[in-house]
Amino acid sequence: MSSSPVPNALARDTYTGASTSIEIDCPEDVTGLERIMLVAQGDLQRLLSAFFGRTINIECIYSKTGSRGTGASPQNPIKQARQVHLRCGVRVLCVATSSVTVTSPECERLLLDERFALGQIFRHLRRYPDFTLLSVGAQTVDGKRELRRTYKLETEGIVCEILEVFPDRDMFSCGQAWLACDPASTSGP
Repeated sequence: MSSSPVPNALARDTYTGASTSIEIDCPEDVTGLERIMLVAQGDLQRLLSAFFGRTINIECIYSKTGSRGTGASPQNPIKQARQVHLRCGVRVLCVATSSVTVTSPECERLLLDERFALGQIFRHLRRYPDFTLLSVGAQTVDGKRELRRTYKLETEGIVCEILEVFPDRDMFSCGQAWLACDPASTSGP
C-alpha cells in the first residue's frame, strides 16, 4: 500500500494497485461534492468549470511580490502574497488568498512574467503537486453558509499556502440556479 502521510494533515490519500481511499477530517454536514472540492490539488478552477459547465475566470484582487533580485533560486526565493476571486460570470465562487514562494527561474517566469494562475502553473509544468490539507471549517457569515480550507501545494520550484473561502455553499446544492440568482440578494434560489 502507498500513501502520502503527512503529520497532522486533515486528508489522507492511500492507494494500492487496485484501490484508492481518501479520508477527510471535516464537519459532518459537508457533502460529497464539497469533499471533492476540499481535496482539489491545484485543479479547483477546472473542477468548478466541470461542475457548472461554464468558464471559470480568475480575477486578481491584489498581488504583492518581493524583490526579484538576481532571479529565483533556492538561495534567492521570491515571495508573493496574492488574492484572487474565482468567478463564473458575476458570481464569486471562491476567494483564494495565497502565500507563494518561487525557487526556480521557470516558475518565476510563469508566475511573474506570464501571470499564470497557480493551478495553471502546475498544469503547464505537468507536475502533480504534493498536497497537504491544513484546516477545514464551516460557518455562517451574513446569513450565508461558508466553507473554507487552508492547504499547501508543493513541487520543485514553487510552494503555495492557500486559504480558500467558498462564500455560499448553496452553489454546490443549487448549481445553475445559484448562478442565475442575483448575487446581491440575501436568499438563495
